[in-house]
Parts: sequence; structure tokens; C-alpha cells
Amino acid sequence: MSDLKIGDPAPTVTLPRDGGEMVNLGDLKGQQIVLYFYPRDDTSGCTKEAIGFTENVQAFQDAGAVIYGVSKDTVKKHDKFVAKHSLGIPLLSDEDGDVCERFGVWVEKSMYGKTYMGIERATFLIGTDGNIAQIWRKVKVAGHVEAVLDTVQST
Repeated sequence: MSDLKIGDPAPTVTLPRDGGEMVNLGDLKGQQIVLYFYPRDDTSGCTKEAIGFTENVQAFQDAGAVIYGVSKDTVKKHDKFVAKHSLGIPLLSDEDGDVCERFGVWVEKSMYGKTYMGIERATFLIGTDGNIAQIWRKVKVAGHVEAVLDTVQST
């Protein structure tokens, strides 16, 4: 489990996105990057979060930030999720979980008394210098997009 802190250099991220193109976040130095991790495509909370980011994508762009969602779903699943909900944000596929591990979001969870490994809903704001500028862990979907946008607009 990674214990990333504000000010730490962001781990490198090179992953395929919906549509299959490779994305290297290192190529985006000079821009703020909102990197949000979510458990699974097309579940209620994950859908609400993705739609929330999509609805606010222009405000993030106006503030100089790009948004990427990350889960362990395949590119093919991402393609279906994007098409079904007309999402306007790129979704990265971390099938082997390497990026989730490096950001410390692959954690033990429990539901109905059973424990299992899964992705903790978390968001990282990577500053223009490539360092972690803000971290939101154990995210509750309601109000989260607005909180991230407020932070982006104030930096």
C-alpha cells in the first residue's frame, strides 16, 4: 500500500484508455490532472461520479485541468460505459492493478461481513509540477465533483 502524501511526485501512469489509445500522464506536465479511481464501470455510484465529472468537464478545462477516471475494467468495458452514458471524460484501464497499487487505492474492503480486495474510491489532483497537490480518499460521490472543482479553481 502506497502512502502518497501531498507534495510527493505522482507515480508514472501509462495506460490504455477507452478507444484503445495509450495515455502517458507524464506528457501532460504543465496541466493540472484530476485522476480519480473508482471501483467498477456501470455501477450506480461510479456512474453518478462519471456523469458529474462529464457535466463539469468544461469548468475543469477552463481552470486548466484535465480529468481521467481509472478502474480495473477493460478498454472494451470502458467503451460500453462511455457510450451508454455519453461520458465526456477519458477512462483508463488498469487491468493488472499496477497503477492502483502505486496510488494506494487497491485496499481490503468489506461488505455484508465479507472482506475482499477492491478499489477505494479516491481522487488525486496532480499539480502542474507533476507532484500530488491534493488527495481525497474514501470519497462519497455526493458533492465530490464540486469539491474537486473548487480546489482546482483555487490553485
